[in-house]
Amino acid sequence: MGTMKKTNLFLLVTCTFLHISILSAQHLEHTFDEMLNTKYVSEHPGATVLVAKDGAVVYRKAFGMANLELQAPMKPESVFELGSITKQFTAVSILMLMEQGKLNLDDEITKYLPNYPTQDKKITIHHLLNHTSGIKSYTEMGNLMEFARLDKTPVEIIDYFKNEPMDFDPGEAWHYTNSGYIILGYIIEKITGASYADFVTDNIFKPLGMEHSYYGSKTKLVPNRASGYMPAETGYRNADYISMTLPYAAGSLMSCVDDMFLWHKAIHNNTLITSESKAKAFTNTSLNNGQPTNYGYGWLINEINGTPSIEHGGGIFGYVTQGIYVPTEDIYIIILSNTNGNSPNATAIAMAAAVMGKPLPKATDAVELRAEHMQKWVGNYTFQNDLLRTISYENGHLYSQREGGQKLQLFPLSENDFIFENRMTSYSFALKDGKKTVLFKRRIQEDEGVETDKKPATEKEVIPLDPGILEDYVGMYELTPGFSLDITTKEGRIFTQATGQPQAEMFPEATDTFFLKVVAAQLIFERNAEGKVDKVTLKQGGQEMVGARKE
Repeated sequence: MGTMKKTNLFLLVTCTFLHISILSAQHLEHTFDEMLNTKYVSEHPGATVLVAKDGAVVYRKAFGMANLELQAPMKPESVFELGSITKQFTAVSILMLMEQGKLNLDDEITKYLPNYPTQDKKITIHHLLNHTSGIKSYTEMGNLMEFARLDKTPVEIIDYFKNEPMDFDPGEAWHYTNSGYIILGYIIEKITGASYADFVTDNIFKPLGMEHSYYGSKTKLVPNRASGYMPAETGYRNADYISMTLPYAAGSLMSCVDDMFLWHKAIHNNTLITSESKAKAFTNTSLNNGQPTNYGYGWLINEINGTPSIEHGGGIFGYVTQGIYVPTEDIYIIILSNTNGNSPNATAIAMAAAVMGKPLPKATDAVELRAEHMQKWVGNYTFQNDLLRTISYENGHLYSQREGGQKLQLFPLSENDFIFENRMTSYSFALKDGKKTVLFKRRIQEDEGVETDKKPATEKEVIPLDPGILEDYVGMYELTPGFSLDITTKEGRIFTQATGQPQAEMFPEATDTFFLKVVAAQLIFERNAEGKVDKVTLKQGGQEMVGARKE
């Protein structure tokens, strides 16, 4: 009798749990449908979406159009260019070769590219994988649009950027660079004797059953290909052409959401690489000074409402993609879209938060505050690297404006805590030792600001300076090889022009110190023992660059 009661109780609890799970799943489906139908409307370019939890697909749908000219609707099987999600496959390929004993992550790149001009710096595979090499990204160089239309070999792409000045010494800073992953692709080819395309196909796509994944091509027939688009004044236009030889190991692959789920399961289950190698890819690597990069190998390291997440997106002509993996919850979100200008990043994050049961706060969650409760936080706050943010109160609302940026409304969740609408950014104000402070948090990134008397450039006082003194600063100042500032004067005004950039007027705030209004930047000139100006320091975006005057 007791056993029967326990059994009935077990069945009751189980049925209740299943009922709650079904209701939760139905609620999520409704929420996601509403979210995605709004973002990807039926007559516009669209997206495919897959959500998985605990190894099972819980949501899989398509929205919008795969081809506007043919009025072909998107379907879940549609194939897209992945853009930089390709870097995951390149990183795993490198780790596979490492496990086979064919390379070490501490190998210098000159082991595989003996003639690469490293400028006497030690650049390793590790530096390439986590974007700390200092090598300039070829996608940031001037004539990319012309270059993008031409078929190139990996060596020709490397030749295109290899002689550019280093952005910084290896390991000293982090800057996303596609060039590093071009070199990684070449290293894979050098070691294996196979093309990058063949290596990925034979060692990843085929073993995992990813039958609808390819090295990209504009000429081959790709079943279920979603056409790529770009915004135009009248709506949309076909995306600019790019030879798929150019993104190469940094962004050339194509896939669909189902195949990307197979990829996710292989990573989650350590099918291709060991858990130890996966840990390397998912580790938040550090700079030489110990500062975290928030990047592993081919994946960004982040968090969603305090839960660690592993992510990467991609953007290429006509396509934007986003993938999110929450390891502790075994949640995977993949969104593939076929137009630039409508990023799925925020949507994917919001969906992951909803699946976790920790939805992101919204502007509609705002509480009512009295004016004095908001006005007490008004002021200028200085953050790391001299970044300045201004908090203002206007028409019953609090606003934040980064120096040189746009003014954005803050929505209060409490007397001290505020958020931006549709952004994963929060402000938490406090009083510390009699000073107003604010903790600025954008997911994993945190920065504390302290109230300051400093004013933004638009409010800085311009002091009068004798036009004759302005001539002291005229000249060319070389900040790095190939990058200089040309200082000129005209009709009592002084201007600066950086290499490859438009001319901008400078405004004196003190003798030998000038600021710009078009961007938040400052120029500080130095004089030698004879009183002649011979050096300038450019301060911008928290960085300083010193340049000597060229005679």
